[in-house]
Amino acid sequence: MLSFTLKRLLSGVILLFAVATGTFFLAHAAIPDPTLGLLGSAATPEAQAALAQKIGTDRPLLVQFGDWIGGMLRGDFGDSWKNFQPIGKQIALKLPVTLSVVTVSILLSAVLGGVLGVVAGLRPNTWIDRAVKAGSVILFALPGFWVALVLVMTFAVQLKWFPAVGYTQPSQSVGGWLQSITLPAIALALGAIVMIAEQLRNAIMQADRQDYVRTLRSRGLPQWRVVIHLLRNAAPASLTILALMFVGLLSGAIVVEQIFALPGIGAMTQGASQNGDIPMLLGITVITVIFVVIVNFLLDILLGWINPKARVK
Repeated sequence: MLSFTLKRLLSGVILLFAVATGTFFLAHAAIPDPTLGLLGSAATPEAQAALAQKIGTDRPLLVQFGDWIGGMLRGDFGDSWKNFQPIGKQIALKLPVTLSVVTVSILLSAVLGGVLGVVAGLRPNTWIDRAVKAGSVILFALPGFWVALVLVMTFAVQLKWFPAVGYTQPSQSVGGWLQSITLPAIALALGAIVMIAEQLRNAIMQADRQDYVRTLRSRGLPQWRVVIHLLRNAAPASLTILALMFVGLLSGAIVVEQIFALPGIGAMTQGASQNGDIPMLLGITVITVIFVVIVNFLLDILLGWINPKARVK
């Protein structure tokens, strides 16, 4: 198990370095002269030259990369080119907002998707089974921003159950915090719920046809204990889908935060893209990849613990 863990950890580190390197050169290729976006209407040749010297873009690209990668290894992402404040501190202020929405979305997806998947898998060809299959098709066809707007119009504007926009810090009010992230979390979770339900349904239906399940039932085992055995066999596929959903939810948070006016990483990413703030984009990318690597690492360890055959693979 130790060798398995070390291999997964090493692969995560290699992935992080590869993504960081690729993002650095792609960002500089996409924004060859960031001084234009940073200065805006004040972009004169003199002002651009002065800013390029200040932010270091007048140096060779490989020198810039060496300085940046060295700082990243020390945990220093540098300063923003827009406000010249430390990037790490700015991300630390915004990241809890995004993570709170994504975490609640993951919990909703796991619980509701798990319940729907189990019921649909145990009762095939019933109304709930057909509803799960229909929901998978419909929700994947609907744009995420449209679903978010419908939730705002229905539950915030008409029913006034939740605030339409804004974010409340949990230190100010736990109830207000839950209200402010409920609609964004639901908007993110809907697609993930039906995907997990569909995956779990298929896994349970497949496992339910195995000989050992018929043997358990023939011994008079209660249904709930049979369900536990079915869930253990369906867990690897469902956990993999859940980990993939985490990556997708982080990406979807960029759009949802704009609709609900949440001060998270999404709004920061959009602002950095518009301004040509490459260090901010790189910092957000690296932090995001770190979370993805951690989630995948924990998933691999959990799957290796559940299924020892996965350690060999």
